[in-house]
Amino acid sequence: MTEPIVMGLIGIGAMILFAALGVPIAFCITLVGAVGMVLVTDLDFVLVTFQTLPYATASEYAFAVIPMFVLMGALASSAGIISELYVAVNRWLEGVRGGLYIATTLASAGFAAISGSTVVNAAMFTRIALPEMLVLGYNRGISAGCIAAAGTFAALIPPSLTFVIFGILTGESIGELFIAGIVPGLLTAALYVAAIPVMLRFRPDWAPRPEARTPLREKIRGMTGIWPMFLLVVIVLGGIYTGITPPTAAGALGAVGALLIALGRRRIGAAQIWESVRQTAELTSVLFIIIIGGLLFSRFLVVSGFVADLTSLVTESGFSGPMFILAMIVMYLLLGMFIDPLSMLVVTVPFVFPVIQAFGMDPIWFGIVLTKMIEIAVITPPVGLNLFAVVSAAGGRIGTGDMFAGVLPFVCMEVAMLAILVAFPGLSTWLPNTMH
Repeated sequence: MTEPIVMGLIGIGAMILFAALGVPIAFCITLVGAVGMVLVTDLDFVLVTFQTLPYATASEYAFAVIPMFVLMGALASSAGIISELYVAVNRWLEGVRGGLYIATTLASAGFAAISGSTVVNAAMFTRIALPEMLVLGYNRGISAGCIAAAGTFAALIPPSLTFVIFGILTGESIGELFIAGIVPGLLTAALYVAAIPVMLRFRPDWAPRPEARTPLREKIRGMTGIWPMFLLVVIVLGGIYTGITPPTAAGALGAVGALLIALGRRRIGAAQIWESVRQTAELTSVLFIIIIGGLLFSRFLVVSGFVADLTSLVTESGFSGPMFILAMIVMYLLLGMFIDPLSMLVVTVPFVFPVIQAFGMDPIWFGIVLTKMIEIAVITPPVGLNLFAVVSAAGGRIGTGDMFAGVLPFVCMEVAMLAILVAFPGLSTWLPNTMH
C-alpha cells in the first residue's frame, strides 16, 4: 500500500473519529483537509487555497439552484399546498387498511417533486400525518418509520439537492440526473404501495380496520386542491426535460411560481414569505459551509496522490465492478451511522467517482445508485438523520426505540429497490437518454 493511500486513509479515519466525537462535520472535514494539505505541500499553498476556494465555490452560478429549490419548497409548505395534497390522497385511501401509510407514501412522493430535502420532507409529514395516525390507532413505530422512509424520496425524485451536489462535484449534467431520478423514484414509491398491504397481511395489528367516511363528491372536490403541485412539477421538470430552461433557471421559475400561487390563493402573507426566505438562507448557508469544507478535503486527497493511487490499486487488484459496488454499499451504510448525507457525498465522491470511471460504468446510473445508498443510510439505525428529524418533530410522541424498530421494514424495501437498480441500469438511464 503506497504512502498517499495510507495518508488518505488516516485523513478519512480522523474525519470519521471527530464526527463520532460530536464535532460538527463541516469543521471535521475542513480541519483534516487543511492539516493534510500542510503535510503534503506547504503552508503557503493552504493559505492560497483558503483565500480562493470559498469565494470561487460560493460565486459559482450552478450553485444558485440550491436556494431556489429550497425556497420553492418552503413557499409551497407555507401556502398549505402540501397539507392539501395529503388530505386529498388520504380521502381516497381511507377505506383501505393501512391507508394512512399509503397516503403518506404518495403525498411524500408528491412533495419530493417540489422540495429536494429529505429532512424537510420527513419533518413536514411528521407534523401533518403523525397526529392523525396516532389518533386512529396506527402503530407508533411503523407510523414514524413510514414517514422517515418516505421522506427519503426527496433525494431521488427531482428536484434533488443530492443530484445538484453530485453534478457539481463530478461535472455531470444536473438536468440529466434530475430526469434519471424520475423512474427510480416513482418505482420506489410504487414498491412501498405494493409492500405495505403485504406487510399488514402478516401484522394486521399495525393498522386499524378501515372506515370510509368521506362521500365520493367530497373526494372529487378535494382533488382540485392539488393542481398547484402538478403545475410546479410541469414548470420545473418540463422545462428541464425539454431543454427550455437549465436547472438553475427552472429552480427560479419554480420559486416564483410557488410564490404567485400562494399569493393568488391568499394563503400567505408577508410574515410567511419572510420566514420562508429566512429558512432558505439558513439551510443554504449550512449547505455551502459543508460543501466548501468537502472541497477542501477533496483537494487534500488529490494533491496527496490518494485518488490516483487508489484508482490504480482498485483497478489492478482484480476487483470487478459489482464487487466494488458491493463494497460501496457497505461503506455508505457504515458512514450513515456517523455523518449526514451531504457530508457523505462531498467526502466520498472525489475518490469514488474516478474508480467508477476507470471501470467504465455509466456516471448517471452511478449517481442514482449512490443516491439510493445515501437514502438507505439516513434511515438506518442508530444514527440515521431522518430518524432523528422525525423524533424531533414528533415532540415526544415517538421514542427512539419505537423509531428504530418501526423503520426496519422500510429499510428492507429500500434494499430491495437498490438491488433492482443495480441489476437493471436501464431503469436509471432510459429516460435521460431520450433527452438527446
